[in-house]
Amino acid sequence: MVLHLSLWYTIYYFVPLKNWIKYARFEDKHGYIAHARKVFERAVEFFGEEHIDENLFVAFAKFEEKQKEFERVRVIYKYSLDRIPKQQAQELFKNYTVFEKKFGDRRGIEDVIVSKRRFQYEEEVKANPHNYDAWFDYLRLVESDADVDTVREVYERAIANIPPIQEKRHWRRYIYLWINYALYEELEVKDPERTRQVYQACLELIPHKKFTFAKIWLLYAQFEIRQKNLQNARRGLGTAIGKCPKNKLFKGYIELELQLREFDRCRKLYEKYLEFGSENCTTWIKFAELETILGDTERARAIFELAIDQLRLDMPEVLWKSYIDFEIEQEEYEKTRGLYKRLLQRTQHVKVWISYAQFELSVDSEDRLQRCRQVYEEANKSLRNCEEKEERLMLLESWRDFEQEFGTFANKDRVRKLLPEKVKKRRKLTAEDGSDAGWEEYYDYIFPEDAANQPNLKLLAMAKMWKKQQDQEEPKPSEEQETEEEERSGPSKPGDEEEEDTGAQEPKESAYDDRDDSDSSTSSDSESESDEENTESRKESKTAAAEED
Repeated sequence: MVLHLSLWYTIYYFVPLKNWIKYARFEDKHGYIAHARKVFERAVEFFGEEHIDENLFVAFAKFEEKQKEFERVRVIYKYSLDRIPKQQAQELFKNYTVFEKKFGDRRGIEDVIVSKRRFQYEEEVKANPHNYDAWFDYLRLVESDADVDTVREVYERAIANIPPIQEKRHWRRYIYLWINYALYEELEVKDPERTRQVYQACLELIPHKKFTFAKIWLLYAQFEIRQKNLQNARRGLGTAIGKCPKNKLFKGYIELELQLREFDRCRKLYEKYLEFGSENCTTWIKFAELETILGDTERARAIFELAIDQLRLDMPEVLWKSYIDFEIEQEEYEKTRGLYKRLLQRTQHVKVWISYAQFELSVDSEDRLQRCRQVYEEANKSLRNCEEKEERLMLLESWRDFEQEFGTFANKDRVRKLLPEKVKKRRKLTAEDGSDAGWEEYYDYIFPEDAANQPNLKLLAMAKMWKKQQDQEEPKPSEEQETEEEERSGPSKPGDEEEEDTGAQEPKESAYDDRDDSDSSTSSDSESESDEENTESRKESKTAAAEED
């Protein structure tokens, strides 16, 4: 009896899959439906999950389909797809899709597609558990189709894959798994207690000493506000500022207290914020604006004064502009003028001068035009030594526009004479290795005031004027005097005649060389000296000829 059972077990164990299928088909062929189903069920139990094969389930499903047991068919396909790896279930998917198209509805076809996509995502996350994009896609799929427990299970599996490196760039995608999990629990499941647990677990997990995420702190505080638990929200944001202060945390906390109209708390938060980052001009401006809204102008002015006295500021021009605008709104014009003068002691930027002039023009007073013109004159004197000629030109153009609208003819003509001349120049370029890289053309501005102060240009202009006068005063020699001079001198060589003719010709005016002002002035000086020598020699020759006569 024992030998018989052992032999039967050996034969039973080594029966291949195709024999099981043949056996079931034999029972089905002879009308023993229940026996055939039993054979399939015994085969599934026999091979188990270790030696599972898709062909067995395909045959089992087709058998049930033949019996028009469609629900049984679906159960068989889903059972097998949950247990067979994707790469080994291609034929199974194909048959399942064909079955649903034949006997199922739209919902059944979608289930097939969802099942197939779930297998794909499962394979991706198994291959790389830290592929958070695959987890996001997988979670979107299960949220749209599965029940709450399944979604929670997938979320728990996803957040269990903590980044191996404590660097913020590796945690940016991971932290959104927690955010989505908390939002799902709050909005879909509507379980506030579990949502609170998710937020707290996430905040405990983040290494706040190395980095933090202001977004998760603010979302937690907003969640507590929605739950009408203001104490927990303030406690959470206070903990965040104490552990890891950030600009976003301060701004979010201040915004929360502003919405709650807790202005004393806002002042304390601004003070903490400025202790954390005193160079942040936006914070100073917002703090002063708060005090202005509350009607405490003296406190706002004191805040601005503290701000402009800081040694380091990220945007000082914005801070000064806000302070000036504040004083203009308060109609404190004398204090505004004082601010402009203090600012001009720190910087001589042309936009500050133009803004100062426009401010004087905007003040409703009798002497506003005179004050505005005086500002332009001071600015022009101050910018004479400025290396940026474009800024000086910008000032003069602004002054010209002002005079064209409000000035007299004399004022317009005066500003017009101050405008520069635009000239094209050339400068030599040098390569990085010191070799000659050719010449470059550029435009330069020559201001009349600067040209009058340069001796070389002044001397050149005087030399040209003197030469022009000499050419006008010098009389032309008569034909008789020329004939007598030729007889006395006798025949001359052709070369001598050419030299004399050449010497008698008037020298051409040298064009202004833009390469170097000093070279051009030197050449003009030498030309003027040679002109003087030639004139003196001609006068001496004429005097000698007159004495001989």
